[in-house]
Amino acid sequence: MRPWTVLLCFALAAPAALAAPTQVPPSAATATAAPVPADVPLLAPVVVSGVVSGPGLWKVSKDGHVVWVLGTLSPLPGHIQWESREVEQVLAQARQVLPEPRIKLKADIGFFGKLFLLPSAYGARKNPDGKTLDQVMDASTYQRWLALKRKYIGDDRGIERWRPLFAAQELYRKALKANGLSNDGGVSGAVAALAKQDGVPETPVEYRVEIKHPGDALKAFKAAAPSDMECFSRTLDAIEHDLPAMTARANAWATGDLAALRGLPDSHRRDACVTAITSAGFAHQLGLDDIPAQMEVVWLAAARDALAKNDTSFAMLPMEELLSPSGYLARLKAQGYAVEAPQGLDDAPAAAGSAVAPAAAASTTH
Repeated sequence: MRPWTVLLCFALAAPAALAAPTQVPPSAATATAAPVPADVPLLAPVVVSGVVSGPGLWKVSKDGHVVWVLGTLSPLPGHIQWESREVEQVLAQARQVLPEPRIKLKADIGFFGKLFLLPSAYGARKNPDGKTLDQVMDASTYQRWLALKRKYIGDDRGIERWRPLFAAQELYRKALKANGLSNDGGVSGAVAALAKQDGVPETPVEYRVEIKHPGDALKAFKAAAPSDMECFSRTLDAIEHDLPAMTARANAWATGDLAALRGLPDSHRRDACVTAITSAGFAHQLGLDDIPAQMEVVWLAAARDALAKNDTSFAMLPMEELLSPSGYLARLKAQGYAVEAPQGLDDAPAAAGSAVAPAAAASTTH
């Protein structure tokens, strides 16, 4: 990882949630828990495991050309083996794969410059003036942090000098691992392996940000750093209270229950953390304040290009962009493209019908 990405990596990570490591067979259905009295402790939710197929695919088409889109989610159950026959069939026919959009950082700096920059990057991770977490937040919030830190991180004194933004990300990462969830359940790696096996090229979808003077960028971060207590508090909330719903979302994805997934609440923790970055003064100086809009522009252009060139293409997008009435697929629909949701989700905001993956490759195996 290039050292200046330390400032941004947490904001670019996929949304995460908590789950318990208890396992059930993959065929087990995910049920919605009935309300319980406030004084009755909640049992840890059960996490799906084993071989799962995940959700069906969205279909975007125009003039006989199609892009099949897989909605991704993070986190997912950590003990699943994702095998989608539908995706295998599509990739056997596809001419192009579009991965999830991401930021591509480029900096004008040499090898020795990187070595000297690294300590500065880690310095930016710390609170200014050597302050500790208990000195930059109220006592009640700090006590919540201490309780969760003891549970998931342990006796780490160094993290007490980190900015709340970075401390929150580390706590969240540790909590996910401890509770049996993974970043993406191995889905992205499985797609890449299938595409390589079928000889389907992957076209990165990237919003490029050039940082000509990384040292100045770090100084800008220290001088106009984000206000990160909202992100910190939302992270504590997610770990303490959002476990059942967030685990249910992961299970719903794994079992392909899109109707349940759409109805389950998100903690919006990631939104708070990304906003902390994009609204900070340094973000404007680096051209990072309009990241969401720019990434949408880049992906839509790539999708239109794939639809113009290929009979069949495959893409991956975060699930919220598929379910949202203002997401990427809704934008394509407004531009005249036909958008069909998977079976069982005919009334999705971006849907125009029920999509069924092509059967022409039904005999193909991997």
